[in-house]
Amino acid sequence: MSDDHFHVHGAHDHQLEHAAEHGAGDPFSGRIAVTTAILATLGAVMSYQGGATQSDAALFKNNAAILKTEAADQWAYFQSKGNKQNLAELGATLVTTPDKQEFYRQEVEKYKKEKAEIQDKAEKIEAQSKAADEQSEASLHVHHRWALGATAMQVAIALSAIALLTRRPWLMYGVYGVAALGLALGAAAVLHV
Repeated sequence: MSDDHFHVHGAHDHQLEHAAEHGAGDPFSGRIAVTTAILATLGAVMSYQGGATQSDAALFKNNAAILKTEAADQWAYFQSKGNKQNLAELGATLVTTPDKQEFYRQEVEKYKKEKAEIQDKAEKIEAQSKAADEQSEASLHVHHRWALGATAMQVAIALSAIALLTRRPWLMYGVYGVAALGLALGAAAVLHV
């Protein structure tokens, strides 16, 4: 503001200055201020939780992808042992000396045993990958609840500003209704519903 006290007001600036100057004992403004502060706090907590669950979902999805790759490696190893087993079976069929046939039969049994161990390991890793995928989906679902709750709180805050600027007490019912929706969504997130 300059020394000659010239300044330009917006329509809402004048209303806010008027409320500040003349509304010191105005219970309507006080209720809106307290309600807005509570809504802002709840919205900030919901926003934080939404970000945390989104990060968890991404971490679980990354772990699932890593495990899926490890399982694919095990299945490739399983297949290579199967190829070696097939070659040993062919060798046992083609050779004519009994000691060579016995050698190849032992090789076949060795590869069968190794394949069983590899298959067991690959299936366990696949199960871990599936579990990590399910954890990711569950975290993402909870994230959506938190995000919707935070959005509802932001809408309630905007409605409270409109109620203050228009001096319409009935708008506070809208504020309380949208805030209740936001709280319900936050409760659903806490309960993992």
